[in-house]
Amino acid sequence: MASSRPATAALLRALRRTSTATQPASRAAATSLPLRTCPGPAATTTTAAASAAAPLQFRRPSSTSSSTSSSSSTSSTYSSVSPEEVEHFNILAADWWDPHGSSRLLHLMNPLRHNFIRDCLASQPDPSPTPTRFLDVGCGGGIFAESAARLPDTTKVTAVDPTPGVLAIAKGHARRDPALRGKLEYKAATIETLPVPTKAEECYDVVSVFEVVEHVSSPAEFLDRCAPFVRPGGWLIGSTIARTWTSWFTTNLIAEDILGIVPKGTHDWRKYINDDELKGMFMGKGWEMPRVVGVVYVPGLGWREVKGSEKVGNYFFGVRRAA
Repeated sequence: MASSRPATAALLRALRRTSTATQPASRAAATSLPLRTCPGPAATTTTAAASAAAPLQFRRPSSTSSSTSSSSSTSSTYSSVSPEEVEHFNILAADWWDPHGSSRLLHLMNPLRHNFIRDCLASQPDPSPTPTRFLDVGCGGGIFAESAARLPDTTKVTAVDPTPGVLAIAKGHARRDPALRGKLEYKAATIETLPVPTKAEECYDVVSVFEVVEHVSSPAEFLDRCAPFVRPGGWLIGSTIARTWTSWFTTNLIAEDILGIVPKGTHDWRKYINDDELKGMFMGKGWEMPRVVGVVYVPGLGWREVKGSEKVGNYFFGVRRAA
């Protein structure tokens, strides 16, 4: 037993030296590990501040397009089309004409679109004549395009969309009504690929962009591309959504994530456009002052115009090209 004591003492000294040598490295490693803590008051404040800066951090980041980078593109390469948007709407094509399907809210909104157009035409001291020629840009499955073609004074509706699946549904549905032949023409195109009119009679009385502006890559440039197709004294009319916490709550969280009445991924809050921003896109470009009115979806009643709601959610806009 006595002979083992020196060996034991030597072993203990070696262990102490090893522990002392490795201790700083272990502490450094522990310091570098991320800390996982429950959010106390300080953490909650930090989280709220981060959320205010990027409220949609959990949504699809790939669907965001930078208007700055798009606007720097040359006119020959610029396209308003977002591939992610095309893919998304292709998936929704099959039940586009089901009034209780994924496009239910668009069906319910359509009568109000026509009411707004009539109000725009009647709002001038010299009311615009009843439109006979429509260009529907981003027509989707054709809900508005078909209804415009059925108006008694309409002579021509040209409807364009870059989404092949949706356009096939639109054409198939139109073929069911012989009365639409010769009045409604669908084209697989974008506003950039359409031939720009060279004669006044080739322009349109109304160019519509309903539920489109918040899905394109560069809204200002997209609207500029629409301008040559509007005849002098004609109208560019559409709808979009204000970028507010209220609109995020109603369109993204409630409508998409919780209730599911709008397919998830349809809207990217970061691409919404406030009405003041939209008005600025027309300033100094040969347009009159834009007309804007808010619309609100009321369950059980449908869409209703609500004065002032354009500041917080969905709204229609109409702008007349100077005669």
